[in-house]
Amino acid sequence: MELNWTTFALEIINFLVLLWILKRFLYRPVMQILAERRAGIERILGEARATEAKASAMRQQFESRLADWEQEKAAARRRFETELDAERDRQMEALAKVLASERERSAAQDAHRLETQRRELAVQASTEARQFASTLFTRLASPELEGQLVQLFIEELAVLPEERLSAVRAGQNGHGQGILSSAFELSAEQRQHLSNVIDTRLGKAIALDFVVAPNLLAGARLALGAWQLDFSLAGELGIFSEASTLGR
Repeated sequence: MELNWTTFALEIINFLVLLWILKRFLYRPVMQILAERRAGIERILGEARATEAKASAMRQQFESRLADWEQEKAAARRRFETELDAERDRQMEALAKVLASERERSAAQDAHRLETQRRELAVQASTEARQFASTLFTRLASPELEGQLVQLFIEELAVLPEERLSAVRAGQNGHGQGILSSAFELSAEQRQHLSNVIDTRLGKAIALDFVVAPNLLAGARLALGAWQLDFSLAGELGIFSEASTLGR
């Protein structure tokens, strides 16, 4: 087969023209499209990397905020527990004070009630004792007992301290008048004896008015102005009553 160089040359020229046409009208647009697509992919990848970085930063920030929130929550819980313990202690202290006050009030009420009962029992016992003593003295009252009490009255007057006699003399104001009461009628001898002892002890004559007072039960009572010397069963009952009242 004979090689036709002219045809070969034309084929080469056609091939070169084809390459030029492909390069000019196909390769460059395709390469430009590929470059643009590669740039778009790079841009998308950059944006994705930026988004990922931003997401990572946000995740770290969130984790940091979450850790801070956990710490704040733990601190708030500790503060709440501390305040709760303090409030419980305050409430317990207030309750203890209320209970102590209530116990004191209850104890005071019990003491007052017991004291009231004691006083009532004391009054009742004193009343019964006075009634018993009054009944007993009434039964014992007699002229014989009065005679003994009058004798004791004379002995008591005989040993009366001088300072009391001075007060009696000062209280007389120059009036030599007195009242001597007795439960029973005194004999003339008893009256004379009493007058002599009284005059001797006071150092002056005293005009005595002898009075019968059955309410004395037995004994005698001398009244010189505001001063009295009582040696009677009724007087003893009065002293007993006053002692009982003071005891209450």
